Amino acid sequence: MEKIFSAPKPNELVNTAGQEGNIAGFWQGLWHGFVSPVTLVMSLFNKDVGFYEAHNNGAWYNFGFLLGTMMIFGGGGGTRTYTQK
Repeated sequence: MEKIFSAPKPNELVNTAGQEGNIAGFWQGLWHGFVSPVTLVMSLFNKDVGFYEAHNNGAWYNFGFLLGTMMIFGGGGGTRTYTQK
């Protein structure tokens, strides 16, 4: 029987330069997380649009990506006000 699903493998391109010779770090991860909703929609219709930069420096890029995504999706969580009766 052919396998349909499999677990993702570790990123083998960590700390390797991309086509332009750059390795994405914290600031690019923050930007990519910030624009991730738009990028997700674009990647559904265009196979040349990537959602995540594989040529990154590891944990700092991931932290920036997570922080940028949290800034977009988690920004209104603390706005609830409580009133006393």
